Amino acid sequence: MSSTSTGEQALPDEAFGPPPADPPAYWQESCYFVAHRPDHPGDVLILNLTSQPTRDGFDCLQLSRIDGRLRFARFTRRYGDDPRTTAVGPARVDVLAPYRRIRLAVAEGEAPVGFDLTWTARTRPYLLPRGSMSVGDRLVWDQRHLFQSGWFDGWYSVDGEHRPVRRWWGQRDHSWGVRDHARVPLWMWLAVQLGDGMLGVWCWERPDGDRAYCAGCWAPAGDREPVPVTGFRHRLHWTGADGRPVGYGRAGAPVHGLAGRVEFDLADGRRIGVTGSGEWNARYGRRGGGQHHLAVVTDDGHRGTAIYEITGSDHHHFFPGGQR
Repeated sequence: MSSTSTGEQALPDEAFGPPPADPPAYWQESCYFVAHRPDHPGDVLILNLTSQPTRDGFDCLQLSRIDGRLRFARFTRRYGDDPRTTAVGPARVDVLAPYRRIRLAVAEGEAPVGFDLTWTARTRPYLLPRGSMSVGDRLVWDQRHLFQSGWFDGWYSVDGEHRPVRRWWGQRDHSWGVRDHARVPLWMWLAVQLGDGMLGVWCWERPDGDRAYCAGCWAPAGDREPVPVTGFRHRLHWTGADGRPVGYGRAGAPVHGLAGRVEFDLADGRRIGVTGSGEWNARYGRRGGGQHHLAVVTDDGHRGTAIYEITGSDHHHFFPGGQR
């Protein structure tokens, strides 16, 4: 994969690279986008496009929460003689200006949620160091990730009703490498959107909570350099319909939402605490966990909204006893 230079980081091409000639099992390259309101939890729009050479094609997922209802669609396309074009079924992703503007489109009437959105960068991109994890003697994760906060503008439609999107915020994620989702004990991805920037972190843990990998950044709004995360702590718990803590159970049946506190230590010496609560915006079913859309507040009073993804198969706190 060729690269370009932005700031002090060598970043990957925005376009999908050619599939590896002899990819390992579960190798993939993925582009992921999530858009949500900046003022309070509400509708959430998600599009994920993944190149999977071991399956000889693309996989595209649309996961959304509209008016409190979860909506899901999946589309696939074989490579054929075109392994690079990022279009699958009614969905497509077009890079208009690398690291600055990207268009996402899902044809109206051909998916549960149609939309035409333009993502515009509001922070600089951040490339995380490579991470890996094995379970026993099996490699289940070996990837790199790039993430970047942005603004979304355009429209979406549900059941023939058009709704505007004006300055929604959210994150995009570009990753490549091995990920065997079903065998990962726990991964946690947080994208905390605040008026003056974004806090982002990837955290991977073993069943007993031992930390296998953790990396992220504070990305200030504008063109300033992101500040790496040097420490991260979480005290999160599942909540039921009444907002009280509940156990995950089998397949998360008792779970309605997520709440609690996280803390970020930054390379410049700052410590940022964030408290929040919210509800599902995407369930992962048999894979365990999913994503939640939270209202959040920092210790110094900054408010925003966030996406917290907690997924896995076996973790002493989030998935006790395993989910397989």
